[in-house]
Amino acid sequence: MKQKNERYPESERIRAWYRINKRDLPWRNTSDPYRIWISEVILQQTRVAQGLDYYYRFIERFPDVRSLADASQEEVLKYWQGLGYYSRARNLHEAAQDIRQRYDGVFPSSYEAIRTLKGIGEYTAAAIASFTWNLPYPAIDGNVIRVLGRLFAVQTPADSGKGIREYRRLATLVMPPRHAGEHNQALMEFGALHCIPRNPDCTSCPMVEQCAGYASGDPHRFPVKQHKTKTRDRFFHYFFIKHNTNTYLHQRNGSDIWKGLFELPMIETEMPADLNVLQETSAFGKLFQKTGRPEFTLVADEIRHVLSHQTLHVTCYMVEVQQENAALKKMVRTSREAIDAYPFPKLIVNLLSKIEEK
Repeated sequence: MKQKNERYPESERIRAWYRINKRDLPWRNTSDPYRIWISEVILQQTRVAQGLDYYYRFIERFPDVRSLADASQEEVLKYWQGLGYYSRARNLHEAAQDIRQRYDGVFPSSYEAIRTLKGIGEYTAAAIASFTWNLPYPAIDGNVIRVLGRLFAVQTPADSGKGIREYRRLATLVMPPRHAGEHNQALMEFGALHCIPRNPDCTSCPMVEQCAGYASGDPHRFPVKQHKTKTRDRFFHYFFIKHNTNTYLHQRNGSDIWKGLFELPMIETEMPADLNVLQETSAFGKLFQKTGRPEFTLVADEIRHVLSHQTLHVTCYMVEVQQENAALKKMVRTSREAIDAYPFPKLIVNLLSKIEEK
């Protein structure tokens, strides 16, 4: 273990680089743990350039813990619309309500307490604790893993249990406790801007002389990984159903994707299916029985929508029905003019745009 007066050369170089090259971002100009928390959750699955507008919009509507806790989940999801990975928004909402109840709306100031909040793991807790209070916890995200993996030429797969422990040890080793916040910010920024996944400019790297990955002649092979993400194909068939001035929505529940969000009535099949095949399914019968003679217009054919572990193959039909059956009566009835008030996944937003063009 390093002593307090011992130097941390890797950190000193990266922090010097950071002071010159860091981006001017709103969450770096505040010590408000709430705003830092919101930014970190947004950036978990979103690039900074894409996340900025969402951050400003979210903070304008929910400027503090209480305003977020007091809102409905549907409204929170609506303001999250377009960011994807909607469990993040649900967790934010639940955690804000927890802070309101347990801490009277004041964001907890210890790493251990922050870790108890819904949806906050080691990385996010360390980021909030170090950025806000300079607490000495290493914030280890993908950028940090890449920098450390190359700097030390780590052979252990980063996505293994042993690798996780190894990277935590290295991150702690290079972090000066008295400068934890700036160090964590600098290491993450360095990975995002300089030590990038492909074609990093190693010759201008401030740590090139110490980089074991560069010395190996193949820095791109680090960090080592052992697992490849398995994806599954799913086939969704949506129906924009019109009856007089009404149209219909379904709210997704359970543990599947997009929990709490709304979508058009949908039939899922195990394989690609055209309208003739769909008409033979029991789900089609339940959805359209006793609706008169529905007329179908193809709006979108074989849209491919890629999620982290799934690829959705999507078709969409616009349907005019003469009668409202039992299945439709169980759905949310709305009008074409009021439909934008509901929170939708990005896929449905895109489908509605196509329908508007018809």
